[in-house]
Amino acid sequence: MSLVSAFVPIWILTAVGYAACRWGLLGEAVASVLGRFVFHLAMPSALFLALSRMPLSGFAGRSLLAFGVCTAAVVGFGWVGASRLFGRKPGERPIWGMAAGYVNSANLGIPIATQVLGNVSFLAEVVLLQVLVVTPVVLVALDRHSDPAGRVRVRRIASLPVRNPVILASLLGVACSAAGLHLPSAADASLSLLSGAAVPAALVALGASLHRTAPSGAEPPDLAELAVITALKLVAQPVIAYAAGLALHLSAPQLLAVVVCAGLPTAQNTFIFGQEYGVGEAVANRAVVVTTTLSLATLAAAAALLG
Repeated sequence: MSLVSAFVPIWILTAVGYAACRWGLLGEAVASVLGRFVFHLAMPSALFLALSRMPLSGFAGRSLLAFGVCTAAVVGFGWVGASRLFGRKPGERPIWGMAAGYVNSANLGIPIATQVLGNVSFLAEVVLLQVLVVTPVVLVALDRHSDPAGRVRVRRIASLPVRNPVILASLLGVACSAAGLHLPSAADASLSLLSGAAVPAALVALGASLHRTAPSGAEPPDLAELAVITALKLVAQPVIAYAAGLALHLSAPQLLAVVVCAGLPTAQNTFIFGQEYGVGEAVANRAVVVTTTLSLATLAAAAALLG
């Protein structure tokens, strides 16, 4: 299967999810229910199996460095640009930075990696980088700006790995790999079945979520603001990843993996964090919808060029 043709099942299942939501075939809560299933069960199973079966020596250090460079550059530019270009308040800047550079490594990342890259090994490393490095930085900033005294809830942030099934499953997978542990056959088979459901369920949920509307009462973001976020996410981040990959002398498959992962759309966590802290909800919501819709074309183009 060619790289571009690998996107065909992604487009079809996304369209199926969109149609199911539009015609009410699966109920109004289809996106929410499928999303929770993927997030709490299927996705953690897939990441745990991938990491537990991968030797620690197999971690792609240079590839992850290239991805880290592009993420830091785009999130940082978005964080600062939110204030300099559009006058965003300090509490909104972390959400703006996330919208520009925090990729959807889970719901959309797994089906993309499975179809285009053939496995989720590098994606699992991207998940670890985002949730163990980028997420705490964003939460610390949001906590500090949301607290009248500027305090940070250290206990809440420190407990994040235990409360988040994706992080927990990833850490357990790394621990099993390091200890050389193997699951009993029944447990391994059960997790394999769950992980197999991650891709189709995530894509159907993705299609259904494209009906998402802006939060009620929230002022929609300026079109210029949304255009800058979209350009940073879908153009600047993969281009910087490509340049960093060339500078680090990555092989062609490694370069493809880094660019494809960098070109993933804005993560839904951006909207969730904005909603929880009451800042930047409209920007995050529109960024998720627009970048998700356009990324199906930009990712296919990147795969075709690098292929």
